[in-house]
Amino acid sequence: IRKQYVVTARAKGLSEHKVLYGHVFRNAMLIVIAGFPGAFISAFFTGSLLIENIFSLDGLGLLGFKSVIDRDYPVVFATLYIFSLLGLFVGLLSDLIYTWVDPRIDFERRDI
Repeated sequence: IRKQYVVTARAKGLSEHKVLYGHVFRNAMLIVIAGFPGAFISAFFTGSLLIENIFSLDGLGLLGFKSVIDRDYPVVFATLYIFSLLGLFVGLLSDLIYTWVDPRIDFERRDI
């Protein structure tokens, strides 16, 4: 790892453990936390439908799919609502983890 902040941390005399977990891990996890929840939720929605079809299970993915085919709009909106709430919850959770991993980041209101 040849980034300037890693070289500076080593020059300060920090141990390799503190350099990796205090500096490198923090910056690497920010990218993962920002991108992973969206990819996870989309794979979860698609995967639920596929797994329920393959193993003949009754679940929310198959219910949503069948309700679209049958034009049962209240059920379509209900499944969309549940999946949207789950997506919002995971987004909120990722924001909270984001501030926990790197305390320098805050989402307070600022005057521009």
